Amino acid sequence: MGPSPDVSSFVELLAALPDPRIDRTRRHSLDAILFLCLCGVVCGANDLVAIEDFGNARRAFLERFVDFPNGIPSHDTIGRVLAKLNPTALEELFTKWMQGVAEATQREVVAIDGKVLRRALDKASGSGFLTMVSAWSTANGVVLGQVGTDAGSNEVATIPRLLELLHLKGCLVTIDAAGCQTEVAAKIADAGGDYLLAVRDNQPKLHAAVREQFDLALAKPAALGPKAHAVRTETSRGREETRECWVLPVTAAFPEAERWKGIAQIVRYDSERTTDGTTTRGSRLFITSKTTLTAEQALAAVRGHWQIENKLHWSLDLAFREDDSRLRAENAAENFAVVRHVALNLLRSVDSKVGIKNRRLKAGWSDDFLAQVLVSHAD
Repeated sequence: MGPSPDVSSFVELLAALPDPRIDRTRRHSLDAILFLCLCGVVCGANDLVAIEDFGNARRAFLERFVDFPNGIPSHDTIGRVLAKLNPTALEELFTKWMQGVAEATQREVVAIDGKVLRRALDKASGSGFLTMVSAWSTANGVVLGQVGTDAGSNEVATIPRLLELLHLKGCLVTIDAAGCQTEVAAKIADAGGDYLLAVRDNQPKLHAAVREQFDLALAKPAALGPKAHAVRTETSRGREETRECWVLPVTAAFPEAERWKGIAQIVRYDSERTTDGTTTRGSRLFITSKTTLTAEQALAAVRGHWQIENKLHWSLDLAFREDDSRLRAENAAENFAVVRHVALNLLRSVDSKVGIKNRRLKAGWSDDFLAQVLVSHAD
């Protein structure tokens, strides 16, 4: 169970957002429009027409929180507002809100990864697909923040912007090989956090140096310390998986020591999976700034990183149909992606035995359950 966000505090923050519209065109307040979008998405609406229909059906409930003196805005109005709204301001607001309710993430693992919105392509402007880079708390199971890529940019250039929004002191930040950059390592270290960065051929000198160190060390495994090695085997539904991990300290003689701020240890993670008589093997390398990271902790952190795929990206695709969204105009896709993240956090905060997809349905059917989602007091 994650932290317990209360949407009333989020609505208060929405009211402070810069409104992109001129005064004479405002028939609906910005916070009311965004709150309508949020409630609609929580209750199963995946597009703007459905959000308008939801608003007309549930106006009495919505007006417990915000006012609609001129009625429910049309889907065209909602679309124009989402297109013009500054996504950076909304992303910063979301991150500020989450950091107010997710303080328990300190000393926990924060996984960072990007997800492409596959239909968010503006053919008229020639821009590419939008990628949202998100930070996920593996302890709380919620999104801590997200940033969309700028036009002509990519995930690698966006990660530092997201790091600047987060409170990372005491956290272990895990990122795949795309984020294994000296700037990223330095930002995390400067913020008081530690990093665990996957190393592949995009950093050829670092990759070769780490691989060579492990080749030498594992030739004499008996010389490794007691916390330098860990192994776990699990069997589930006919599949057997063994995960094995080693950590080695980095000395001043390590060829890449000066380039990577705070580098303290290197990590190797091997896996072997057997399903229906077929065995697959893999090996991954990492660098970390955490001096006290044991092999057991590294094993858990590497596995925990994949929560961002299984619990965030998978939920957005399956439960929210994110990859089917055709919002493309200006900032609309990015802003609507933030709304989905808020909705997912709220839905995950509710103590319920059903999955996210069915929680959305339940919120759409029941005012009581929707109120529970919006003002959660779960532990």
